[in-house]
Amino acid sequence: MGKAHKLTPLGVERQKVAGLYGDGAGLWLKVTPGGSKSWILRYTSVGRERWAGLGPYPDVSLADARDRAADYRKKVRSGIDPLDEKHQRDTLARAARAKAVTFDWCAAEYIKAHRAGWKNPKHVDQWTNTLATYASPTIGKLEVAKIDTGHIITVLTEDNLWTKKAETASRLRGRMENVLAWATTRKYRSGDNPAAWQGHLDNLLPHRSKMQKVKHHAALPWAEMGAFMVELRKQEGVGARALEFAILTAARSGEVRGMTWGEVDLKAGVWIVPGERMKAGREHRVPLPEHATKVLQSMRAETKPMPNAIVFPGVKSGKPLSDMTLTAVLKRMKRADLTAHGFRSSFRDWAAEATNYPRDMAEMALAHTVGDKVEAAYRRGDMFEKRRRMMIDWARYCDTIRKEGDVVQFRRKAPVRGMNSNKGLA
Repeated sequence: MGKAHKLTPLGVERQKVAGLYGDGAGLWLKVTPGGSKSWILRYTSVGRERWAGLGPYPDVSLADARDRAADYRKKVRSGIDPLDEKHQRDTLARAARAKAVTFDWCAAEYIKAHRAGWKNPKHVDQWTNTLATYASPTIGKLEVAKIDTGHIITVLTEDNLWTKKAETASRLRGRMENVLAWATTRKYRSGDNPAAWQGHLDNLLPHRSKMQKVKHHAALPWAEMGAFMVELRKQEGVGARALEFAILTAARSGEVRGMTWGEVDLKAGVWIVPGERMKAGREHRVPLPEHATKVLQSMRAETKPMPNAIVFPGVKSGKPLSDMTLTAVLKRMKRADLTAHGFRSSFRDWAAEATNYPRDMAEMALAHTVGDKVEAAYRRGDMFEKRRRMMIDWARYCDTIRKEGDVVQFRRKAPVRGMNSNKGLA
């Protein structure tokens, strides 16, 4: 191996020129063009030339490098290849880390890593809720390295999810695939992705486009609203009050669940939803009928909140309710055939079939885009005061238990010439 100890501590410190500088016995100082320095040991094991890194200078001094080189050479003489030994240790360490890495942990880390790239803050809640509701009960606590196709199939077919809720199941599959791909890239698992669709799950599950559409009765017929509201108001809990408020305002459940006290003016009877929380990305003013205001007053009396506090808080202090909380209220009422979102359809059907309020007014109440771009350019207002009258009538109707043959009267718009002014409201 030649003469050893050719280098000196001072010479190592002062060396600035890029290159390899031998200390003897296979030990080299490597200097890069950028000026960084590190130690390398050249040795031969079973006829193979190997180069092993011994650490950076000055973290590893000349004396330390010589000691490490001596240890490596001793192992070689004993028939042990130091690099192979290090590789085995690293493999075992990775296996030990992977054993403690669960799917739930990987999902949380994936969401944390991508949160900043999601333009819509709702995506965080959507990812979290979907995986927690459907994936976590089956694979959440499993070691991510052990999750296979059988586990994924179990998640997707539990309670006929793939056929009954095809869109939800498809999104769930895609999100599980992304989490498992992240885990593979981070070396927590290896092999093919068991949640991949193309060339894998498409061989085991029917494609969404080929499945027979399942008829759902998600929306309550508007004529049954009064009886339903009587039962809803018997339900206890924040979820029941949030659902009641959502029905009275015809708002989306996500808008209600994310609502803060700073968005509400009880004296003026208005709730202003900021654009970043709206599906269309535009601010939306919601008139509050007396019934909806009473719901908010009862919540404020219970919580005594700060302006930025959530109106309908979840179990975790300061956090919004999950969408599943409203679904749970319906299940307790033995109305699993309904969805929270379906009550928006109930309102729309009521406005169309039981009133003479203009179609565009009902669409504005639902925060839908009205008309084409040319019409939108000329229509600057949002019919707020007219919508207030409509929402008051809707709230009153929700307090009305209809009997067969009943006729419920609401405000009519002025009759149009040539039309029958007695065109009724059911």
